[in-house]
Amino acid sequence: MTQHAVGTREEWQAARDELAKLEAEHSELGRKAAEKRRELPWVPVDKEYEFDTEDGRKTLAELFDGRSQLLAYNIMYGPDYEVGACPGCTNLGDELDGTRVHLNHRDVTLICFSRAPIDRLTAYKERMGWTFPYVSTHGTDFPFDFGLALTPEQAGQIPEINDMVANPPGWLQDWSDQVGAKLEDGLRENPSFIVFAREDGTVYHTYTVAAPDPFVAPYNSFLLDRTPKPPPEEPRAWRKDEYPDA
Repeated sequence: MTQHAVGTREEWQAARDELAKLEAEHSELGRKAAEKRRELPWVPVDKEYEFDTEDGRKTLAELFDGRSQLLAYNIMYGPDYEVGACPGCTNLGDELDGTRVHLNHRDVTLICFSRAPIDRLTAYKERMGWTFPYVSTHGTDFPFDFGLALTPEQAGQIPEINDMVANPPGWLQDWSDQVGAKLEDGLRENPSFIVFAREDGTVYHTYTVAAPDPFVAPYNSFLLDRTPKPPPEEPRAWRKDEYPDA
């Protein structure tokens, strides 16, 4: 017998009506946050950056691919990762890939960045079946200039990182094994969304946000938050290519 609360249809409706009020408040806060996000000042990108792509070297402006907005996600795949990218970031990559065509038709180019060399990114992209452009920031200042990665010196000054390296919880040690990197190296990558706009030949930085719970939430939280049971704390697999029936 279920251990969850069981009630009548009337009790369910009353509880659902109460929840609807909270959901409406949440939606309104989200709308206000979106307005504030679009009101942020744009910062011109004065430095010239060039990246390795599957189609050769490209500038930041060329990554827009003719559109006026560039939305990028920085996947945790550093040059020291010997196995592959962060499993949580990889799951998010699966979700992003399905939205690419819709974003493109709304004047938004979607790409992903990582610091690993381009040949490793291309191989990983093929393994995962992704279609979005996967761009390497290897050997550039770009990830450090925009907070997408930390130098060893910067990481050493962050107490939280030092604590995690010295006393890693089990899930974090498992993550380290999954990507094949020492924690002091692996944790220098910052999983983040970063956004740029281009107008009149000038590229502007408009927004950056670190991905929420990148290690412990490798699922589509919008959908799973609407199911009655919480997802397992230790999922059967993190990447889609690890599922037995994939």
